[in-house]
Amino acid sequence: MQENPKSLKRYKQLTISTIIAVYLLILVGGIVRSSGSGMGCPDWPKCFGNWVPPTSVEQLPANYKEVYSEKRHQKNIRLTGYLEKLGFSDTANKLKNDPSVREEADFNPLRTWIEYVNRLVGVVIGMLIFATFVYSIRFRKTQPKVFIFSLLAFGGVVFQGWVGSIVVSTNLLPGMISFHMLLALLIVMLLIYTYFIVDPLVAEKETVGDSKNVKWLLLGCAALFIVQLIVGINVREGVDSGLSSGIERSAVLDWIGFKFYFHRSFSWALLIGHVLLTYFLWTTSPLSFSIKFSAVLTLVVFLEIVSGAAMGYFSIPAFLQPIHLLLASVVFGFQVYLFLRISRKGALNIKHSI
Repeated sequence: MQENPKSLKRYKQLTISTIIAVYLLILVGGIVRSSGSGMGCPDWPKCFGNWVPPTSVEQLPANYKEVYSEKRHQKNIRLTGYLEKLGFSDTANKLKNDPSVREEADFNPLRTWIEYVNRLVGVVIGMLIFATFVYSIRFRKTQPKVFIFSLLAFGGVVFQGWVGSIVVSTNLLPGMISFHMLLALLIVMLLIYTYFIVDPLVAEKETVGDSKNVKWLLLGCAALFIVQLIVGINVREGVDSGLSSGIERSAVLDWIGFKFYFHRSFSWALLIGHVLLTYFLWTTSPLSFSIKFSAVLTLVVFLEIVSGAAMGYFSIPAFLQPIHLLLASVVFGFQVYLFLRISRKGALNIKHSI
């Protein structure tokens, strides 16, 4: 059964808007982390017990630190029961006994409102993803993949909200922020796939000169990126740990040592891989779009390396951290879409102009 082209067009526009919004949230999340605003609101989903946060410490009770520390502790106690059942005894023990988990930050209106804006953006994105799911219901019989992946994306954003509450209750426990970020990338991947299904470009009868080798080369680039991402997460957590321990920004990368130097050097392997991918497409494929898309992807990889080098040379300026994170997320999204396009699986047979 042929879908209504107007319905597909509206769904496509809604999906791409949602993808852009998720990237905006990743950028805002990076600003929250780089500005140290992660605990700007000590409770969740409210902020200091209100839907609109305070603007001065005088609006808070004198013992606000003790109040919110105890609330977070009680939530963590419930969480430790699940962690112990799942075999994460060390993490559970840390939540119960590490005094740093219960430390409450001094009220800072700027950090509070940065975190509050982050939550507002998250709510908007949640609404957009819910809207894509609701709109996809009409496709559940004719194009079930659209419905299924929209549902998975909505389930992912609900789970992401719960993880966000755990990030706050555990006082930014190492690893939880990174897991929060990886979930955002998973949601991006699900949304990109739903967009791919209804994108008319992939329905055109295009061929790649040597599609099998191109796909393997692209998978190799993706593998390089995953390695770089994992090491980068470790470096970022090392930066957080070093700064919280009182190490100066100018010295923290040397303090991290091998992981940082590996991350810095490995970036060239990632760039070379994408240059080879673009060259291979250029010489074997008549697909002008895929060639241009791969070239743009390579440019984004280069910009990511430049931003990383700038952080290394200029003592990790806070404004560059969210940019570096955003560029890495864009690389991931572009890799996913390019692979889907080259594979040409799951595209709708759209004969109308959308």
